[in-house]
Amino acid sequence: MDIALLFRFEIIVALLIFGLIAGALFDFGMKAKPFVVTMNIVLFVTFLIGLLPIQEGQFFSGFFQSNGLIVLQKNIVNLGILLISLASYNWLVKSDERLEFYVLMLCTILGVYLMLSSGNVLMLYLGIEMSSIPVAAMSNLNLKDKRSSEAGTKLILSSSFSTGVMLFGISLLYGMVGDLSFTHVEATLSENPFTILAFVLILSGFAFKMSIVPFHLWTADVYEGSPVAVTNFLSVISKGSVVFIFLTVLYSLFGKLEKEWLYAISILSILSMTIGNLFALRQTNAKRFLAFSSIAQVGFVLVGIAGVSAVSVTSVVYFILIYLLSNVAAFGVVGAINDTTGSESLDKFKGLYKSNPFLALVMAIALFSLAGIPPVAGFFGKLFLLAAGFKSGIYFLLAIAAVNLVLSLYNYLRVVKYMFVDESNEPLEKIQSGTALKIALYACLIGLLVLSFSGPFFNYIYGLAS
Repeated sequence: MDIALLFRFEIIVALLIFGLIAGALFDFGMKAKPFVVTMNIVLFVTFLIGLLPIQEGQFFSGFFQSNGLIVLQKNIVNLGILLISLASYNWLVKSDERLEFYVLMLCTILGVYLMLSSGNVLMLYLGIEMSSIPVAAMSNLNLKDKRSSEAGTKLILSSSFSTGVMLFGISLLYGMVGDLSFTHVEATLSENPFTILAFVLILSGFAFKMSIVPFHLWTADVYEGSPVAVTNFLSVISKGSVVFIFLTVLYSLFGKLEKEWLYAISILSILSMTIGNLFALRQTNAKRFLAFSSIAQVGFVLVGIAGVSAVSVTSVVYFILIYLLSNVAAFGVVGAINDTTGSESLDKFKGLYKSNPFLALVMAIALFSLAGIPPVAGFFGKLFLLAAGFKSGIYFLLAIAAVNLVLSLYNYLRVVKYMFVDESNEPLEKIQSGTALKIALYACLIGLLVLSFSGPFFNYIYGLAS
């Protein structure tokens, strides 16, 4: 029973994958709507099972480990895939590749789980690969759209290159310490040119996965070409999970190189915030706009990481949860408009409040949260990140972050202005959101409301991170 609790996330997802593949092989022939509804129920039950009492421990000579913080991170991932599935209900029902979407998504999630529970650099590498390769196939699920094929190609090529760079760094690291377990690396790592080179290569690999400038060039094109559901997944699950493990890599594996990587992280943070916000100014496509928004958000996350403390870990986990709810809500609205009009242009948002007040309000709250406007939860998320980053003593970084807060405010309010002030020459008709999408959007709004008064929850995360 203890082992089952320890591996409950991995066991459930593996069984789901085999079940879906068996269903495809034996052609159960379930119709579209019952199938998607069933999957949503299964994902909800999976999320509830994840809330069972925490079981800590490690297996396979430390390759696999679990603790309270890792379980929380996995539960955040479970919440994310449930909300994405609900928000994408209309697209999934219409798509002929709904089965492939769920199989690929669950394969990715299995890789995410293994990555988060890794206690060895080799397990970490395998988890990253398992969580990266299926996403490239997911990006190409719109088989009739050339942009989707381009997105899949760009993602797999970028992912392959970043993986090669990271693997080279891991090889150098192994040459330095002779063992790749986290505890051994942390205990024996010493500062020398080869170690620093290994760190730079591994950092570059992570920077590709998180779309950190200047390793971000694939992001906007892949986000634009992928189906909205996949873009949502890339923005929330792929990025958020890599941020979680990135904390462990920096603080544990390379903790002795803190003085070296602190300034590197600060420079990458400044570049990501500034370039992400500046490029978002000129975007007319909603998915490209949110792509550069996500790049800027990672820049703020790096500010919190620079604090190097339990408060930093707490602030990052707390912010990622807020970011997840905000982005799922935003992409839910983008998906609803795209399903109705076939367009992702920001011009379609003009006058949205008059024809679809609920969608406009949800989008506005999501954008306010991403901008960090009080009293929405995003304000507290960014406040805690900046407060954590203050401990680093790099006050120039905090000053640039403050400037970028103002710049991002303009970006997000521009879209709000489209919805509530501007008139459209071709007003949108009333969009029938559907029950599943409304559940997802209401869940995001309730989550953001709860997190706005979340002192106890923040303290709970801090207790796990300490």
